[in-house]
Amino acid sequence: METSRQLNRPDVSVVIPAYNEATRLTRTLRATVDYLRARGLAFEVLVVDDGSADATASIAQAWARENGLVDVVRAHRYEPNRGKGHAVRYGVLRAHGARVLFMDADLATPIEELEKLEAALDPAAGVVYAIGSRPLKESQLLVRQPWYRELLGRSFNVVVRLLAAPGIYDTQCGFKLLTHDAAQAIFSRCELDGFSFDVEAIFVARRLGFTVVEVPVRWAHQEGTAAFASKWAYLKAGLRMLNDVRRIRWIHRGLRPYSAAPATATPQHPA
Repeated sequence: METSRQLNRPDVSVVIPAYNEATRLTRTLRATVDYLRARGLAFEVLVVDDGSADATASIAQAWARENGLVDVVRAHRYEPNRGKGHAVRYGVLRAHGARVLFMDADLATPIEELEKLEAALDPAAGVVYAIGSRPLKESQLLVRQPWYRELLGRSFNVVVRLLAAPGIYDTQCGFKLLTHDAAQAIFSRCELDGFSFDVEAIFVARRLGFTVVEVPVRWAHQEGTAAFASKWAYLKAGLRMLNDVRRIRWIHRGLRPYSAAPATATPQHPA
């Protein structure tokens, strides 16, 4: 028998990690809510303010109040800044929806692409994790990244395919959808706080016996990404991520397929 929590569960939870996103968060919230309402979906939106130095959290809260959405659009804030991986994990483990989408605050991938990821999920066949992907033939790159980011991204992905996620050509697109149970099982076991969290989550999912599928999406590079103020900052982040790929294999060396794990994963909420 379904529990009352399951009966009242939203169709989808949208987790938006945000760091110094005060200038564009309102646009993102409006586009997201308008789309979900137009589809008639029951939803919740969780904005996770990752220790921003601006008014990211208060702007999200004010927008929710002004639009009568305080029950479904919520801002979570903590200090200090911990990294995108921590923010996503924080939100995902607090999400109640039957499906959990996490997406970037800049809407580089339009919210309308959610339908493509939904169509790719097939829980009965073990397909519980659909990830937006930019290099697939059917993908549409409306605005490309600067050349140095594309070059470093491709190089990083070669290492990732060799060591952690064979067959996956884009681990870093910030638009991914999971079933609720898979999200809890995967992210309760993840540990990395930085940008390599995407690789870790895919690695953990596969170790637990879940199937991860790449889905072609529309994507447009957005200027003003707060995390990378310069080329040097981007390069340093890339070097840290390469080291993280090695760590992922070690951290999760003992993971076994989910069928051998407890039937219900108990989420461990990060602080």
